[in-house]
Amino acid sequence: MWSSDSGRPVRQTALMNVTEAVNARKSIRAFLPDPVDNEVIAQLLTTASRAPSGGNVQPWRIYVVNGDSMARFRAFLAERPIETPAYDIYPSPLHEPYRSARFKVGEDMYATLGIEREDKAGRLAQFAKNMDFFGAPAAIFCFIDRIMGPPQWSDLGMFLQTFMLLAQEAGLDTCPQEAWAVYENAVSEFVGAPPEQRIFCGVSIGHADPDDPINALVSEREPLDVFAGFL
Repeated sequence: MWSSDSGRPVRQTALMNVTEAVNARKSIRAFLPDPVDNEVIAQLLTTASRAPSGGNVQPWRIYVVNGDSMARFRAFLAERPIETPAYDIYPSPLHEPYRSARFKVGEDMYATLGIEREDKAGRLAQFAKNMDFFGAPAAIFCFIDRIMGPPQWSDLGMFLQTFMLLAQEAGLDTCPQEAWAVYENAVSEFVGAPPEQRIFCGVSIGHADPDDPINALVSEREPLDVFAGFL
């Protein structure tokens, strides 16, 4: 169901269980401008901090941009050049079956917009929307201390998944974005992150635009027998 006092459609959800939240969550790439209250984000972050953490080190460091700070960040970023990525988002080369899976979801996404493979400008324009949070009114940046290793990075994944499921329960949509690795210096400067911290990702937060065809995309998942074995 969708409704809004502003005249724009906003999803209203009944309280959902964990399974429903997992199945409903997907990466949204077109948001409505309807605002999200900082108090809601604060509550989601507080509850998400119950996510598992090895040794209870809780390595996540979160910076929220919303409202006025989002407007200032967009203006700030417009003056900054793209940077060398802070880390390799994918291994190079990316072997099978991972390469085909990545290729297919990209083709499926562009197909929802009618952007052909030969339309390089169209694809670059769509990618550039990452840097506008796909129009979302709010976002978080997730940082981690540079001394931390793979186990602590896995803690970030558990924290972020918990946050996104809680957002889904609250009637909000999200999109995790590792693409922000190409703006680590700019983001660090804006949010005031200390030099011992490095960026992991951003997460767009808001309400999905139900009329944008890109939001119809639901990425495929491998069947159980491909990724799990029972001994």
